[in-house]
Amino acid sequence: MEKMTDKNSNKIIYFAIIVGICLIISASIGSFTFYKVRTPEDTIAVTGSVRERVTSDIAIWTSEFTRTVPAENLKEGYQMIQNDQELVLEFFEENGFSENDLTITPVFMEQLYMYDPNAPKENMLNQKVTIQSSDVDKITNMAKSTQELINKGVIFSTRSLEYYYSKLPELRIELIPDAINDAKMRAQKIAEGSDKTIGAIKSANLGVVQVLPVNSTEVSDWGTYDTSTIEKEVMIPVTVTFTLK
Repeated sequence: MEKMTDKNSNKIIYFAIIVGICLIISASIGSFTFYKVRTPEDTIAVTGSVRERVTSDIAIWTSEFTRTVPAENLKEGYQMIQNDQELVLEFFEENGFSENDLTITPVFMEQLYMYDPNAPKENMLNQKVTIQSSDVDKITNMAKSTQELINKGVIFSTRSLEYYYSKLPELRIELIPDAINDAKMRAQKIAEGSDKTIGAIKSANLGVVQVLPVNSTEVSDWGTYDTSTIEKEVMIPVTVTFTLK
């Protein structure tokens, strides 16, 4: 009976020892993990940017010509706008562009709203003309010289004149190193205030490209693309995280 009791006692002691060892190991692992989580490597995140002035190399000019005619004279109205189209095509040909260079919409007809219910009904006939060219100066000069069409009786007007830069993807890549260098210089100045120095780059995130009028500061979180000016500034922002030593 005493032997049985001794065996049971030994089993209990061994079990207690094993449990104790397991608890010590678990506690050690837990302590080590806690230390690693609570003491991350020192880092600093800084946003740098660079601007590059560019000249637009694509112009898109959208214009229109219209006729307003009484509803009962719709046939004559279509003939008038057909004559206007011929004059518009002549205008573009005189400036070095053929009909194949243009996009001309079909005639769009809209019945005008009359405030006086007894007034005669009228329809407005409209056609839009769009041209895209790499000769930015020629398109700009054409848009400024439409008076000759007006003098011929064409009701002609500009809807939009937009300027674009076609090499933006390539420029974006070229400017990334300069933007990172700008971030690095900013980070160095900040680190000096805490008696530290910056180390290697831990991560870098490219921001949204901004295409702005020259000297503009109106940036957007979603990106800006100015189409109103020939001369532009492309701004590339990048957020870089550096280690601190």
